[in-house]
Amino acid sequence: MRLTCPHCGSRGLEEFSYRGDATVQRPALEAAEENWVAYVYLRDNPCGAHRELWYHGAGCRAWLVVERDTLTHVVHNVRAVCREETP
Repeated sequence: MRLTCPHCGSRGLEEFSYRGDATVQRPALEAAEENWVAYVYLRDNPCGAHRELWYHGAGCRAWLVVERDTLTHVVHNVRAVCREETP
């Protein structure tokens, strides 16, 4: 699998690290404990189109949102993370 970094171009997967689900939203600080438990420990394992966070550690060190199909591994889009989305 190859990812096309918006800064570096097409690169092999070994340059990147998978960092998690890009759709998970952090709860407010005053949220109930069960909201925090769900945020930290509970994750879906989707089959199909999905947004993921990847880190280009062996390249430009950018955080990326990768939209890909988890069933076929086809990458549909790669973009830099916006400031509001910074992990």
